[in-house]
Amino acid sequence: MARANDEAAALIQELADLLSITGGDAFKIRAYEKAARAVAGHPEDIAGMDLAALKRIPTVGEAIAKKLLDYTETGTIRQVEALRAEIPASVRTLTGVPGLGPKKALQLYRELGIASVDELAAALDEGRLHGVKGFGPKSEENIRHGIEVLRQKGDRVLVGTAAELAERVVEALAPLAERIAHAGSLRRMRETIGDVDVLAASDDPRPLMEAFTALPFVTEVVAGGDKKTSVRTFRGPDIDLRVVPPDSWGAALQYFTGSQAHNVRTREIAVRAGLKLSEYGLFTASGERLASATEEEVYGRLGLPWIPPTLREDTGEIEAALKGALPDVVTVEDITGDLHSHTDLTDGRASLEEMVEAAAARGLTYYAITDHAPDLAMHRMTDAKMLAQRERVRELQKDYPGLVLLHGTELNIGPDGSVDWDADFLAGFDVCVASIHSHFAQDPADTTRRLITACENPHVNVIGHPTARQIGRRAQVQADWDEVFRAAARTGTAMEVNCFPDRLDLPADLIRRALRLGVKFAVDTDAHSVEDMRNIRFGVGTAQRGWLTPDDVITTWPLPRLRDFLAKKTT
Repeated sequence: MARANDEAAALIQELADLLSITGGDAFKIRAYEKAARAVAGHPEDIAGMDLAALKRIPTVGEAIAKKLLDYTETGTIRQVEALRAEIPASVRTLTGVPGLGPKKALQLYRELGIASVDELAAALDEGRLHGVKGFGPKSEENIRHGIEVLRQKGDRVLVGTAAELAERVVEALAPLAERIAHAGSLRRMRETIGDVDVLAASDDPRPLMEAFTALPFVTEVVAGGDKKTSVRTFRGPDIDLRVVPPDSWGAALQYFTGSQAHNVRTREIAVRAGLKLSEYGLFTASGERLASATEEEVYGRLGLPWIPPTLREDTGEIEAALKGALPDVVTVEDITGDLHSHTDLTDGRASLEEMVEAAAARGLTYYAITDHAPDLAMHRMTDAKMLAQRERVRELQKDYPGLVLLHGTELNIGPDGSVDWDADFLAGFDVCVASIHSHFAQDPADTTRRLITACENPHVNVIGHPTARQIGRRAQVQADWDEVFRAAARTGTAMEVNCFPDRLDLPADLIRRALRLGVKFAVDTDAHSVEDMRNIRFGVGTAQRGWLTPDDVITTWPLPRLRDFLAKKTT
């Protein structure tokens, strides 16, 4: 059975989606989206809460609290039911196509009767969108690309969703296992995950399997057994639990972490040495087991150092390992600062004081508050508001002697590469992040010039979420990335690795290209709430997949070195 918080949050998010289709008020829609995230992340169960208790959930006002009360009393939200009756489910499916949007999806349904992604693809091929108001050649091209993005995602979920589910499984089953961990593509920190793989070690698998199938979020047992059980979950990925003997743990963890291509390469090394490698261990031709207890032992008997899971994609890690040239990849423990975060002054869900306290609790040595600038009008930023926040940051600094507070901003990169505020005002910030928030379908040449212009701005220190993608929802902007990266290296502008699970931007493939061209990187949470700070692990995982070391990441540097890097932009 699903947790009440999850079901209620899904209904509130659905309400926001439905209102966006019908042209509802943008500020109200954003309020619903914030509330949905807050309810899903709230530690207490909302079942049984009264109106007053519901209103104490951050970002939940009285109107939304009444809707939550409606859910806890009836199992649904009546406004959602009414809008469902008004808007066909097929139209809601179409809104998932990146580049289409809710209003255009409704327009296509009403004017052309298009009610599915397949029908939309067919209509494009048949030229039925020609002449429809608002759908020119560029729109059609963007929609085609959006369909491709959606189909590539398929039934996969974001790494954050998969990680949360895997952690709940591991926590619930840990008392019954000698060892337990997630494996597969989640351990390799892939951007999206198909099935979640959990591996446990025990001589008695039956209690583990029984407890696994009885977990509250399990909706169906697909297959059961003593070695492997597969289940389906409520609004989440399928989960496979494998149980192996404790003395096979290391070999099994290596095998079930993958990737398949990486495992093929390690098995080839074993075969050339006259050995056999499986999930049970590394064996001689006569069946003698040489290694199995730990991954380090297995790799060592193959003549390799231990290879971090995030590198196991057969993209050069075997060759580097054989040469002793594997990177000492950055870890969460290496991160000493955060240069991108938001408060409730703009679109954050926590106060400045709460965010600073959380940053101190993380053990950071420096922390930047970077609320949005005035070009994003919906955030209603003014010079006076920003200056008042700066003064409050300076006051708070007295209470945190072990944490250096930096006052910054996230600027908007306009279509021509310009940013909010003039040079004199920008000079007052400790750090400036600049990001693309609009005009995502711009011509690649124009986008290239746009990003290079931002890099050349002496006050821009970091390009935030550089490709502007949202995984499964919006494709990355198109640009000559090598030219952008050369400009970033030349001007001393860091490229961000944004930690949000639906961004992970720069992606790993572009990180490696930028790294070869001399770019430095900032692994930032872009946190909009205290809970978002936990996303640091996903950004670090992406940085590892891009082969970054601590020296490549400015948010691992001590403050004096960071200040030198930032100062070089203004000299």
